[in-house]
Amino acid sequence: MNISAPNPNRLRKGLQSGEIRPKELAEQPVSIGDFSVKMDANRFEVRLANGPDDLRAAQKLRYRVFVQEMGAKVSDEDAAEGVERDRFDAYFDHLLLIDRTLPQDASGQHVVGVYRLLRDEVARKGPGFYGQTEYDLTPLLNSGRRAVELGRSCLDKAYRGGVGMHLLWDGLGDYVTERGIEVLFGVASFHGTDPDEIAQALSYLHYNHLAPEDLRVTAHANHCVSMARVAPDSIDARAAVRQIPSLIKAYLRLGGFVGQGAYVDAEFNTIDVCLLMDTSRMVQRYREFYARKRGG
Repeated sequence: MNISAPNPNRLRKGLQSGEIRPKELAEQPVSIGDFSVKMDANRFEVRLANGPDDLRAAQKLRYRVFVQEMGAKVSDEDAAEGVERDRFDAYFDHLLLIDRTLPQDASGQHVVGVYRLLRDEVARKGPGFYGQTEYDLTPLLNSGRRAVELGRSCLDKAYRGGVGMHLLWDGLGDYVTERGIEVLFGVASFHGTDPDEIAQALSYLHYNHLAPEDLRVTAHANHCVSMARVAPDSIDARAAVRQIPSLIKAYLRLGGFVGQGAYVDAEFNTIDVCLLMDTSRMVQRYREFYARKRGG
């Protein structure tokens, strides 16, 4: 479900309901690993994909991350071409992080980060949302609010860290404000398909970050597993937070929520949760950041 924000690890603690998150969640940095590439504003470019070559470069990066690293399954044809793709790609906008120092050849190596973005008006006219394959999105679809679905977020191994993700988030912030988006959502993944291995994390998310009823989407029953796997008084908050991927933690710091139930995706070798971000419920500092981007 992994959004653009300055220094999100310093945002105030607490949920909309008034519950306080554990200190380690609120203070842990957004880093997704050791960032080994020196930041240079002239080196990187963040923009939307423009044409089939850009899209193919994004799909090649997704193949390296989701298939080669995480064990997702693709067709023999896609494996031969080294791409991870689906029928939804043609409808999404693809936000790219590009390293200008790398050659723009058929390998697609110059694209080192991607996000794909599907606006609700496009989804309603065409394929629907990707998330509808995993979750009943009725509360969101009936809300009458402008929404965008986020997906396939990933960074090349060498670029993982606060700077790479922040560059993408800044581009995402521009995208959201320019289009008047009110709700951001998407599925975010834990590696592996055994929910008991992440019982602490799933239970922690369920009891502390469950979406309000007006946005509470629910995982489809055929692949759904309960997130309430450990009793509330048996949750080890530190262990739970350690199990939660960095991108999910970053969304939670900004006031994000999770839907009801987790979805086991055997094809992608993941357990997915649906993350939702309501701009009207964002923590104050992030709302102020959006106001600055709007010139307010």
